[in-house]
Amino acid sequence: MDQLALIIGLLLATVVAVGLGDRLRLPYPVLMLLLAVALTFIPGFPDIEIPPELILPIFLPPLLFATAQRSSWAVFRVRWRTLIMLAVALVVLSTAVVAGAAWLMIPGIGIPAAIALGAMVAPPDPVAVESVAGRVHMPRRLITVLQSEGLFNDAAAIVIFQAAVAAAVGGTRIGPDVVLKFVVGAALAVVVGIAMGWLTSLVTRLVASMVARSAVTLVVPFAAYILAEEFHASGVIAVVVTALEMQRHTRPQDAAERETRTAFWDVVELLVTGLAFGLVGLEIQDVVRTEGSAVFGMAGAAVVVCVLVFAVRFGWLGLLAVSARKQKNLLQPTSAKEVLILTWCGMRGLATLALALALPVALADGTPFPARDQVLVTACAVLLATLVLPGLTLPWLMKVLNASQDGTEERDAARLLARRAQAAAVAALKDHELVKELPPEKVALVKEKMTRLHAELLDGSLRNESLAEKRERGRELAITVQTIALDAARQEVVAARSEPDMDPEVADRVLRQLDLRTMIMPE
Repeated sequence: MDQLALIIGLLLATVVAVGLGDRLRLPYPVLMLLLAVALTFIPGFPDIEIPPELILPIFLPPLLFATAQRSSWAVFRVRWRTLIMLAVALVVLSTAVVAGAAWLMIPGIGIPAAIALGAMVAPPDPVAVESVAGRVHMPRRLITVLQSEGLFNDAAAIVIFQAAVAAAVGGTRIGPDVVLKFVVGAALAVVVGIAMGWLTSLVTRLVASMVARSAVTLVVPFAAYILAEEFHASGVIAVVVTALEMQRHTRPQDAAERETRTAFWDVVELLVTGLAFGLVGLEIQDVVRTEGSAVFGMAGAAVVVCVLVFAVRFGWLGLLAVSARKQKNLLQPTSAKEVLILTWCGMRGLATLALALALPVALADGTPFPARDQVLVTACAVLLATLVLPGLTLPWLMKVLNASQDGTEERDAARLLARRAQAAAVAALKDHELVKELPPEKVALVKEKMTRLHAELLDGSLRNESLAEKRERGRELAITVQTIALDAARQEVVAARSEPDMDPEVADRVLRQLDLRTMIMPE
């Protein structure tokens, strides 16, 4: 009962943290982490025990799914080089550098355990990045780079970590089969994700209840993750691909369902994020409390690893910026300012904590896992350094660098897409039989604006009918014309969302306005 009360308390604290974060202009996940750490100092505060092997399956699927829903296949087709360089190459490089430093500094750690430590601290967390970057008006191009990186880098880190732990426990070496395992696992995960996306789309079309269709989307991420793991594939990639496939199968006419699902997932994402980072704070304090005064003796190596994590990311992004300028690639950082911002946004989170807690206590022969205490303390130090420090100082950094945007670029893109939608609506009206029944002046009015049609089309042009019949006929005609226009407009926006140069979030914003207008239209 104590653990249930603690979970409920953390959920309520999440709501408070959101309100406080809005006032202070600080990311609520960071506030939740700090609040949870502070709560553990209260005498008699209950402990919460979640098996380490359940942390990733419980929290990663819904959070990855929520983030991936805001992207599209087109984004990854355009950014695949950047994605490989950040989500795979940078993870491997960070793992190698941290492992080398740990092997030199930490007595008796051994190469496999050092590699495990490197894999833990290598992948930035997409949830933390999303919640922090969105509040400081970061350019959308940089946010998209961070989102794309964060959706896939956990997969590479988890494969490396599992191979390193297996080598440490079994007393073997890590071989080149790790690369093959990653490639095969990723390929299988894509197949699982595509199959789950198709199956979900089929199920949602067969289920009549809109509430049930929204509920299915909560079950699907967990199902995709578990199924992929059963096939020894990447659950992370399977969840992301499932979300992208479901977005690809979305239908323009499902306006009410999109609104219901969006509201549902906004609540789920907020509560799960707050709970996850609250538990991160509790676990960090638990690690520190378990180690006691020995933590101070481990601080030196932990600080060095923290500095290396930032330095490697800064250096690698700097190389990408130089190559981007030579190739005129705007899908990567192109200036020192952008490199610094993206470095500061390399926040670690759930994956780092879950992998740290998943470390075995002993090896196959019963001896303690090499330097396990030092590895845990170092991982927690990196998590705090990369999450709390940037989370609290990013608004200041953006102000100093004068890098914040006022949203003009997004508004212009939305305005351009809205014009496309309006043109599609007008074109559909031109070719429809019912429009020919309208007077010419009303056709012109529809072309200029698709608002207030109900009142404006109720005129007396139908001379051979009674006043009541004229009004009813005008009302039906107005609704029909508006339906035709909105259907064509939504179709245009849904198609535009899959275009390579279209920001999915801009398309979603315009589509939501059309959906809302459809839902308030009289029947």
